[in-house]
Amino acid sequence: MSALALGLVLIAAFTHATWNFAAKRSGGGLPFVWLCGLISLCLYLPVVVGYWTWKHPVLPAGTALVIIGSGIIKLAYSLLLQRGYRTGDFSLIYPLARGTGPLLSTIAAIAIFSERPTALALAGGFAIVASVFYLTGGTSLLHADRSHLRQGLIYGFTCGCCIAGYTVWDQRAVSHLEIPPVLYDFGTQVVMVTLLTPLALRRLPEVAHDWKTNRGKAATVAILGPTSYVLILTAMKFTPVSYIAPAREISILIGTYFGAKLLKESDAKRRLVAASGMVAGIIALALG
Repeated sequence: MSALALGLVLIAAFTHATWNFAAKRSGGGLPFVWLCGLISLCLYLPVVVGYWTWKHPVLPAGTALVIIGSGIIKLAYSLLLQRGYRTGDFSLIYPLARGTGPLLSTIAAIAIFSERPTALALAGGFAIVASVFYLTGGTSLLHADRSHLRQGLIYGFTCGCCIAGYTVWDQRAVSHLEIPPVLYDFGTQVVMVTLLTPLALRRLPEVAHDWKTNRGKAATVAILGPTSYVLILTAMKFTPVSYIAPAREISILIGTYFGAKLLKESDAKRRLVAASGMVAGIIALALG
């Protein structure tokens, strides 16, 4: 991997962990997610207009349905993620979601597309499972005083399921239908905001409160989310995906560090060790 590609991927990893950290600190729910989507749409609109004017793309049949499907999955992910951040530690939810996503994507590829992983990939999957087990305290999860960790495990795992779902869905959409990524991501944002708008309008006092207290964090999410995505796409133009995919998951370590050190969350050492194990497992998955 070239120094330029590595730099882009590391910046993308940092921006991804940062916008998630901002989402955690907001303590918001549906109104906050709607605000983030609205700001993102406003920022995306001139980019999309410029791209359309420049390229004059012809979209394939079925594009709308594919985008709607992706938007629904990502909406579920966004709402579950915010709920998880409101009820659990950042250094628990973030690595769980990011670490289980690639593992579940691999399982989906095996089940749906009949792909056959190598021994190295299977070892990587085992490392991720073992790291998740260690991260959540192993058998201590059965104790009554660990109920908050069990709840965090549920939200982290369901977010990971959503990540796996939209990863497989989007990869097929962009590579097979050849939908331009900028238009595709913009379309999913439109779907998310459209679906949330009727619900958000019923909760205008909460929207107003989030705008007053969390608009900076909402802007951070709206700006850095698409930025990290574009950086990864740029690096993929001249670097094999097998190098990009594992390198970008350094965000797991960054996010875990944010939670352990900046938020002073408990079990810092355990979570950093477990996050390192997840990154190693994801690298094995990618190389396998």
